[in-house]
Amino acid sequence: MKIIDGGVCAPKGFMANGIHAGIRYNKSKLDLSLIKSDVLANAAAVYTSNLVKGAPIYVTKANINDGKAIAMLCNSGNANTCNADGIEIATRCCEILSENLKIKSNDVIVASTGVIGQPLSIKPFEEGIPLLVKGLESNSLAATKACQGIMTTDTKIKQIALEFEIGGKTAKLGAMTKGSGMISPSMATMLCFVTTDVSISSFMLDKALHEVADESFNMLSVDGDTSTNDMLSIMANGLAGNELINSYNEEYDKFKDALSFACKELAKQMAKDGEGATKLIISRVNGAKTIEDARCVAKSIIKSSLLKAAMFGADANWGRVLCAIGYSKANVDIEKVDMSFSSKKGEIIVCKKGAGIPFSEEIAKEILLEDEIYINVNLNDGFSYSEGYGCDLTYDYVKINGDYRS
Repeated sequence: MKIIDGGVCAPKGFMANGIHAGIRYNKSKLDLSLIKSDVLANAAAVYTSNLVKGAPIYVTKANINDGKAIAMLCNSGNANTCNADGIEIATRCCEILSENLKIKSNDVIVASTGVIGQPLSIKPFEEGIPLLVKGLESNSLAATKACQGIMTTDTKIKQIALEFEIGGKTAKLGAMTKGSGMISPSMATMLCFVTTDVSISSFMLDKALHEVADESFNMLSVDGDTSTNDMLSIMANGLAGNELINSYNEEYDKFKDALSFACKELAKQMAKDGEGATKLIISRVNGAKTIEDARCVAKSIIKSSLLKAAMFGADANWGRVLCAIGYSKANVDIEKVDMSFSSKKGEIIVCKKGAGIPFSEEIAKEILLEDEIYINVNLNDGFSYSEGYGCDLTYDYVKINGDYRS
């Protein structure tokens, strides 16, 4: 497996584009994106568990109930959530796209991101979608424009592409994501769109997506808020030419490994670009009784506001980590817990068997001043491992969200 260029356009038979359609007031910001497969693809998605859901979630669920899609359409600047005509708008967007691409309207994955509860006009879509379709291309620039079109408070483009061998064939997978705030998925992500030319059944694609979501995006938290529009979706068009993967086998494992790597890397990119963030925090939990316990502890640590604030201040306040482990509801014996902090500046042990040990505050400070911090926890009670992805809590997070709607 190797990282390559091309983003969502890297796999065979995928094109993309992003434009400014007028949904956002700032004309320098792209706000409408499209990804299209040359052929009908197998599709799957995972959605937000929030009881308040964006209208596109309902439309996409219905559209890909048959496990098929050929295009992904997403706008930024307006979440199309809590709108009386939201379903109508999302459905009409699919219809406009179908008219321009000459495809079925129910073969479209549709998504929105932005302000909740704001009226959304169909006009930008009526005028923008024809231009969006006309500008479709299959190259790195097109993939980047599509990525830019789904960004809200993101400061960085988040995309990845991989090449790997499957069934004796060279296969590729591309992915792009957005999300900087309101990030604490309880299902999948914020918004993430994945393309691949692997031949895999819709059923197995759905299985892989759910399994990977649990170990990647579900282990991510910026601020503890689960969005109304979270969606992780994938299209697999089969153009790599491998034999169809339709059961759990070695080729399925290879595909899942690639998908997992891509999603974990994007989860880290999102955490690092969290609103106002200056540091990526990765909690590594070893020695848990079960994978569920490991995940529970790892997520609890990176969700702690007190710990996030301590990391911003480069304060080795390890007691806040132990506190987060204690309220995680995982099956843990606190008197067995060992802990250390590490970065590229080194590692320092701060806790053994649930109790503090003498350590140099000066060295700890040096370690925690880096922009990528690891919180290493060994529960010494089993063999399961998990990672959580988060960021520090800064003054700028409050500033950004204090006037988000403006």
